[in-house]
Amino acid sequence: MTDIILNGCNGKMGAAVTKAVAERDDCRIVAGVDLYGDNAEYKVYRSFSELDVKGDVVIDFSNPSVLDSMLSFAKDTKTPLIICTTGFSESQVAKLKEASKEVAVFYSGNMSLGINLIIELSKKAAAILGDTFDVEIIEKHHNQKIDAPSGTALMIADGISDVLADSQYVYDRHSYRKKRDKNEIGIHAVRGGTIVGEHEVIFAGHDEIFSLKHQALSKEVFAVGAVNAAVYLKGKESGMYDMGSLLSET
Repeated sequence: MTDIILNGCNGKMGAAVTKAVAERDDCRIVAGVDLYGDNAEYKVYRSFSELDVKGDVVIDFSNPSVLDSMLSFAKDTKTPLIICTTGFSESQVAKLKEASKEVAVFYSGNMSLGINLIIELSKKAAAILGDTFDVEIIEKHHNQKIDAPSGTALMIADGISDVLADSQYVYDRHSYRKKRDKNEIGIHAVRGGTIVGEHEVIFAGHDEIFSLKHQALSKEVFAVGAVNAAVYLKGKESGMYDMGSLLSET
């Protein structure tokens, strides 16, 4: 049995994780952390400083502003972290990597199996097509999403840039007038309605276009992935883990 502390338990993703855990018999939520609201299934604490419950892992679907207090709790109690929150700054990502020297940290901008497959396929396509095809990434999300571009779009771009040397990310072209450079990876964000999440990678060549696309139809796919990661990470040694780590052992 994996005992889970759920950070951001009363948000939309927190509700989805709670539902996903309730449908399994190999894990349970022993406490939640959230500034607002309560939960009928487990006790909710307003902050990590108030938390007095021991868990095997923390699943985090919250806000980047909570990172410092969560890291302090994780290091003090040696509790592994499943980081599903997006929108971290470079300095915050550096803090996660530093914390991984003391505790296990599972960090992924997207917990979907399909998205992680898209990343691997995009890397393969980039290796084959090289710089003869222009690469553009389009991501779409609901109108309540705060950060842009999405962490998933950046994950895809990072995977491609590992293959294509000297890649340059371009987020906005309206501020200058010039032809597209060959080393550009264009990243574009769309916000509207209740779109759960769509990501498309376009490889545009001479007289042909190759594209890869993933659509999430509900938040459940991310919740299930996070719970799978929690069960996987229990008892793991300190270090950085991601969906590739989990998939390699399944």
